[in-house]
Amino acid sequence: MRTWPKYAALASMAALMIWPFLWMIGASFMDLAEATTPSLSPWPREWHPENYAQAFRAAPFARYFLNSLAVSGAIAAAVTVTSIMAGYALARLRFPGKRMLFAAILATMMVPFEVTLIPNFVLIGKLGWYNTYLALIVPWCANAFSIFLMRQAFLGLPKDYFDAARIDGCGHLRFLARLAAPLAKPAVVTVALFAFLGGYNALLWPLVVTTDESMRVVQVGLTVFAGDAGVSLNLLMCASAIVILPAAAVYFAAQRQVQEGALGAGIKA
Repeated sequence: MRTWPKYAALASMAALMIWPFLWMIGASFMDLAEATTPSLSPWPREWHPENYAQAFRAAPFARYFLNSLAVSGAIAAAVTVTSIMAGYALARLRFPGKRMLFAAILATMMVPFEVTLIPNFVLIGKLGWYNTYLALIVPWCANAFSIFLMRQAFLGLPKDYFDAARIDGCGHLRFLARLAAPLAKPAVVTVALFAFLGGYNALLWPLVVTTDESMRVVQVGLTVFAGDAGVSLNLLMCASAIVILPAAAVYFAAQRQVQEGALGAGIKA
């Protein structure tokens, strides 16, 4: 009996979080007049499934999806590799200035993205990468949070494993690939998932470094429903409902690993 207030509070918060998604799906089947009418009801008075076909005719979303999946997949792979390598080095290797280097990496987390936007844009232009996949991928191939998470995961592994591998003549790279990375699988999956979601949900950077229609991503594609005449809210909700599906599917598929990785990040400082 004592636990029912907790469950009631949790259920209320869950409903509060889910309601905008239910309204998005409901609004995607409404006509424009009903979708723009102030109302909290997600249930359409009249269903319009043709909105989805109309939304996908408004822009080449197939190409946008291909670009987003390619870019976010490449970012996830690159971030995973760089985070594993850097995290292992910061956790287990000894070299001068390691603590200062780790502190500098953490300090970059305090720098807002807007501060580096213009320098990164100028650098992309000088490298001749404007309107290319390199511009969308390379600046995001490493990040401080992922390195921190992998360092914590490797610090949480028993030191006996490292000592035994050293006695058997196992080098660092072989030990990392054969033992350390598999044992830190929850953290590895978490890093890959966060990197994928970050790349998939990016809007400002792809909008800045691309102008060709063939290089646009889905988040930029959503902007076609907003113009001088206003926002086609029902069509925007259609596109948004489709765009969110890959991110939701990837998250739910890796949810257990993400929870284990988040819980294990604070095992050892």
